[in-house]
Amino acid sequence: MNTRSEAAFSKVPEITLIFWLIKILATTLGETAGDAVSMSLRLGYLVATGVFAAVFLVAVIAQIRARRFRPIVYWTTIVATTTVGTTLADFADRSLGIGYAGGATLLFILLLGSLALWYRTLGSVAVDSVNSPRSEMFYWTTIMFSQTLGTALGDWTADTAGLGYEGAAIVFGTLLLLVAAAYYRTKISPTALFWATFILTRPLGAVVGDFLDKPVHSGGLDLSRFAASAVLLGLMAATIALFRQRPARSGH
Repeated sequence: MNTRSEAAFSKVPEITLIFWLIKILATTLGETAGDAVSMSLRLGYLVATGVFAAVFLVAVIAQIRARRFRPIVYWTTIVATTTVGTTLADFADRSLGIGYAGGATLLFILLLGSLALWYRTLGSVAVDSVNSPRSEMFYWTTIMFSQTLGTALGDWTADTAGLGYEGAAIVFGTLLLLVAAAYYRTKISPTALFWATFILTRPLGAVVGDFLDKPVHSGGLDLSRFAASAVLLGLMAATIALFRQRPARSGH
């Protein structure tokens, strides 16, 4: 049992507006960087997924081995989940022929399964409980599924549903505003609202990333994927440097 002298902090950041701003930048970067490696470098979805999976593995090991919350390590791991989520979802949707709807359904089931197993094993899926290697493994597995699901949802909304990148961005932006309103106006579990927001920020970033780098005839701006990724990375780094993030105080 922890003593008063042992300041119990989570290994993840406190949830603030800055957290969500960096998260959206990270998810947008994941889309442009993932496309840059798989498409612009012509490595293909499978090889690119292998590359990003290796980066994610190294990052998550560094995150778990860190004794306390370190913003650079944490956000590097988040970006790794978004890039591997981008290429993995594209591989499943396009190369395996599952389709956006099939891929999103499968990933949603995996996400719910991860959350259920996490809750059954540790009794909480709240971010302030992420303060041990075991809880971190559940946390990052759940995030990986949510990031990959978000890519599939973004593609399905923009392409299959025919809303385009701007229309899809409006849809997910509106849903995020509704979740924010629910946080302030209802008694819905903050943990449930956190995961809803975490999931929804991914397809928002995905469609914004596609809007930046897809060809004009497809509804995008046709910007260089590498240039867009560099700008997004710079914005992320500047935000992390300018705004100090504190670790979430553990509730256990």
